[in-house]
Amino acid sequence: MRLAGKTAMLSGAGGPMGRAVANRLVADGASALALTDISATRLAETCDLLMARAPWLKISQFRADVTVADEANAFCDQALDEIGQVDVLVNVVGGLRSKQLYTAFLDMSEDQWRATMDLNVMGGFHLIRRIAPVMQKWGYGRIINFASIVYGGEAGQADYAAAKAAVASMTRSLAEELAPAITVNCVAPGLTRTSVTRHMPEHHAARLSGQSFFGRMAEPEEIADAVSFLASEQARFVTGEILSVSGGIRPQL
Repeated sequence: MRLAGKTAMLSGAGGPMGRAVANRLVADGASALALTDISATRLAETCDLLMARAPWLKISQFRADVTVADEANAFCDQALDEIGQVDVLVNVVGGLRSKQLYTAFLDMSEDQWRATMDLNVMGGFHLIRRIAPVMQKWGYGRIINFASIVYGGEAGQADYAAAKAAVASMTRSLAEELAPAITVNCVAPGLTRTSVTRHMPEHHAARLSGQSFFGRMAEPEEIADAVSFLASEQARFVTGEILSVSGGIRPQL
């Protein structure tokens, strides 16, 4: 098990993507997890599922909106108190807060733009600022961020694409700043089966799935596989990378 004995922190643990990543970390041998989600109910469900699967697992759970500095810091404080050293930080939180999937830029409000930026960038900003110094002190760390294949630009999603481009750029910058003790990488999923896609109009889902070489959307577990690799010793010489997990779709700028 390539993560045997490692500890990890994970945001967005209550959603399908976060839950799949947490499951994979446990399957690969992680000994302790610190988990947070904005929904206490979803977070508790994830923790119950993990404990049923691995009763020996040490879990620290904390409901938080990590885009808010005080809540993110409180999560970090509890995690460090309850699981000690943090080897891996996975920043899953992100997405769209708008009720509609596509909004033309000229119809987009400033509030929507700011909300999308906050949701996709600020959680990672807060958690990395708090945890990276701890990793530096220990001389070891793996940070994995979540971008999206649309970071190269997508009509109707200028806010989301720009936010994910910021995540990708931040990943590259931090990889250089935090080397050699800490690697910083991110995954860029394509269309993935989550709560968002369950409510997506069928014609949008079919169009986007059809762009993949496999003619389908990804499963959350397939994204989790990539996270597991980047968290492992097999990726010890990999940093500053944006790993597309998209069925062959490439970001375009």
